[in-house]
Amino acid sequence: MKQTWRWFGPSDAISIGEILQTGATGIVSALHHVPTGQVWPVADIKRRQQEIERPSGHPSGLTWDVVESVPVSDAIKSQTGPMRDHLEAYKSSLRNLAACGIKTVCYNFMPVLDWTRTSLNHPLPNGGTAMRFDLVDFVAFDCFLLRRQGAEADYLAETLEAAGKRFALLSDAEQGRLSGNIVAGLPGANNNWSLEDVRRQLEAYAGMTPEKLCVHLIDFLSEIVPVAEDLGVRLCCHPDDPPFPLLGLPRVLSSLADYAKVLAAVESPANGVTFCTGSLGVSERFDPVDFIQQLGHRIHFVHLRNTTRDGPNDHNRSSFSESEHLAGDTDMVATIRALMEEERRRRAHGRSDHEIPMRPDHGHALLSDLERPLQPGYPLIGRMRGLAELRGVMLGCN
Repeated sequence: MKQTWRWFGPSDAISIGEILQTGATGIVSALHHVPTGQVWPVADIKRRQQEIERPSGHPSGLTWDVVESVPVSDAIKSQTGPMRDHLEAYKSSLRNLAACGIKTVCYNFMPVLDWTRTSLNHPLPNGGTAMRFDLVDFVAFDCFLLRRQGAEADYLAETLEAAGKRFALLSDAEQGRLSGNIVAGLPGANNNWSLEDVRRQLEAYAGMTPEKLCVHLIDFLSEIVPVAEDLGVRLCCHPDDPPFPLLGLPRVLSSLADYAKVLAAVESPANGVTFCTGSLGVSERFDPVDFIQQLGHRIHFVHLRNTTRDGPNDHNRSSFSESEHLAGDTDMVATIRALMEEERRRRAHGRSDHEIPMRPDHGHALLSDLERPLQPGYPLIGRMRGLAELRGVMLGCN
C-alpha cells in the first residue's frame, strides 16, 4: 500500500518537511478554503500541488495522491435549495482535478456533522491524549444543551438518567467545551457553529429516513459517477463516523450491507469505498477481513486506525476511544494481511490501481504534540508512531 499523510495545507502546523521525515511518500489534501458547493479552480489545485511537490522551490519527493475531500453539500444530501448548481460544481471540480492528474477523491454522505466526538483531548494514562466519544456526554448535549425536540425518545431511561446527572455537574465552561467538541465536524469546517446553527441545519432533515437518504446518495452517484468514470476518477465514500444514528439524523453507510447496496445500485469502478477501520470498527458487527474479501475490489482508499468500545450499549450505540493503531477492537494485522492479498489479486489481473493508498488515521497526541496547536486527531508524533507500526506489519505480511 502507498503510505500517505493527511495535510491541511499551508495553515497546517505540520510542514511538508516534517511529513517527509515520517516516511510517508504521498499526501492527502483538499482545498479547505473553497466553500462547499463551489467549483475548485484549476489554479488553486495547481497551487496546492506546488505547495506539496516543491514547497521551497525544490522537489520534495511527495505527490498529491488523494483528495479528502470534495465535500458533498447538505443541499445535495437533502435535495433542497441549490442542489442542481452544487451538482454541476461538483462535476466541474472533478474535471479540474483530473486535468491536474489527481484521480482519487474521497467524500462522505453524513448529514450536518462529518464526525462526532465529545472530547478532542481525553487524557491517557501515559500522559498523552486521544479523541473520545462518550455516549452519556453526548446525550447530555443532545437533551439538555441542544434540547432537540423528541431527543429523549431516542435513548433508554437509564442513559437519560445518567446524562441528566452528568449535565448537572457541568460548569458553563464545560458545557461550552462539550458543545464545541461535538460541532467541530471535519477539522476547520464547522467549529464556529452555534447551537442555533445546529438546530437550523437539523430542520432540513426533518422526517428524513435512512431509506430516503440512501436514495439521495444513489441519485448523487447516478449523476456524478458517469462523469468520474469518463475522467478515470475513482470516487470513494467514507463510512459514517460513528456508525450509528445521532441527533435524529439517518445513517446510510455504516456496514458491509450498506456499502454492498450502494455499490450494486451504481455499478462502476468509479464508485468505490474509503475503507476506514476506525469508523466501521466501532460496530461490534464489523469484520474487516470479510468486508475486504467481499468488496475489496472496490476499495480505493484506506484509513487505518483503531477504536475501543466501552460503557453501556444503548440501541447499538456505545462510548469509544481512539486507540493505538495496533490495539483496540479491530485486528489490524489480519486487516492489513487481507488488504495486501487484495493488492496481489489486482496485480495478477493487471489493474493499474493495484497499489492502494492508505494513511494512518488519527492518533494519540504524544510528546511534543502536546505543545503544538494541531488539528484534533492529527498529531505529528502520534501519527508517525502509527505509521511506523503499520509499516512494520505491512513488511511482515509481504
